[in-house]
Amino acid sequence: MNMTGAKRFSKASGASRASDTIRWIVAAIGALVMLFPLYWMFATALKSKGEVFSRQIHLWPTQWEWSNFSKAWNSMPFTHWYINSFAIAIIAVIITVFINLLAGYTFAKYKFWGRDIIFFAMLSTLMIPIQAIIVPEFLIISKLGWVDSYWGVVFPRAAEAFGIFMVRQFMMSIPDDLIEAARLDGASEFTIFRKIILPLSKPAIAVLVIFTFMWRWNDFEWPIVALQSQHAYTVPLGLNLMQGPYGTNWPYLMAMALVSIIPILIIFVLFQRYFVQGIASTGLK
Repeated sequence: MNMTGAKRFSKASGASRASDTIRWIVAAIGALVMLFPLYWMFATALKSKGEVFSRQIHLWPTQWEWSNFSKAWNSMPFTHWYINSFAIAIIAVIITVFINLLAGYTFAKYKFWGRDIIFFAMLSTLMIPIQAIIVPEFLIISKLGWVDSYWGVVFPRAAEAFGIFMVRQFMMSIPDDLIEAARLDGASEFTIFRKIILPLSKPAIAVLVIFTFMWRWNDFEWPIVALQSQHAYTVPLGLNLMQGPYGTNWPYLMAMALVSIIPILIIFVLFQRYFVQGIASTGLK
């Protein structure tokens, strides 16, 4: 390499390092901006009620009130509400993931009359706001006797159009030759689905589990209609009760809001190995 080429390579290498440094700085600033609300929740949860309403703003508590977590937990039946939330979220994940996988596989690998019409009709339901169907849904679960029950919250959202679309997009990348080879070997359709499709669909399953658990855990609008007694409430409904008409104990509310985030973080950590791969494979941006 001559001197001119060496200088050009050195300049290109220096420009690349400078560009990488700028990207890291921008990413770090973005991460700090996104994490600040979470930190503010944590700081508020450890402050006294008087300090929260003080005219002086502190980025960290002057006195660390760790007892706010236990006091807030015992101030209302959060143990029972967490059990309700976990039961609804886990049941919903099992049912929704199973239905979405079967429906997505059907739309991706089976050819039948009206397949595309049915698929696009199903996708069009994403444009219908929940407010437009909330009354008919309530009348249905009321006739079935599911008001104030887990089933009344789970089944109206048992099949998600978004989840079916995502699974279909993922399974279209699975070679048809694998399925045809299994059929030639005499495997039944359900055996093919269970032993070939499901093992190859782990990234899509991980995305479905994370999204479904997150949506069900954070859902507020439908549970507040379907669950009419405080005994059947979930965590988001319980957090709403902490906002009183004459004042709100913000340290207690922030403490319980932080605790409510923990299950979602655990689910994400457990399935994050396949999460990025699943998002990339389904074509979601």
